[in-house]
Amino acid sequence: MADEELDAIRAQRMAELQAKHGDPGNDQQGQQENKQRESEMRNSILAQVLDQFARARLNNLALVKPDKAKQVENYLIQMARYGQLGGKISETGLIEILEKVSQQTEKKTTVKFNRRKVMDSDEEEDDY
Repeated sequence: MADEELDAIRAQRMAELQAKHGDPGNDQQGQQENKQRESEMRNSILAQVLDQFARARLNNLALVKPDKAKQVENYLIQMARYGQLGGKISETGLIEILEKVSQQTEKKTTVKFNRRKVMDSDEEEDDY
């Protein structure tokens, strides 16, 4: 009788742990659901923050430069969370934000030419 009760308690505890931590088989599905929820949350925040034309411009940017669009989206979401936005951002406002992000992330490359003088046969001095 004690063994049956102990087995029942173990089974119940195992079910609680699997429900709490997730079944390893369902882990990939859980991650996919989390990504989908995060994506929906980002889209809803951006829909509240941007007007229609600004949203279209951001979507066009995402097609060409997905990393820069992601940076701008993160910047806008952060500003919205801290209450730094007064209302919906227009297309011109988004362009200004794009310029700010571009200036912050712009990598300055310098090219240095090291020119060496090569002696040709025409340039040699004749000592006749």
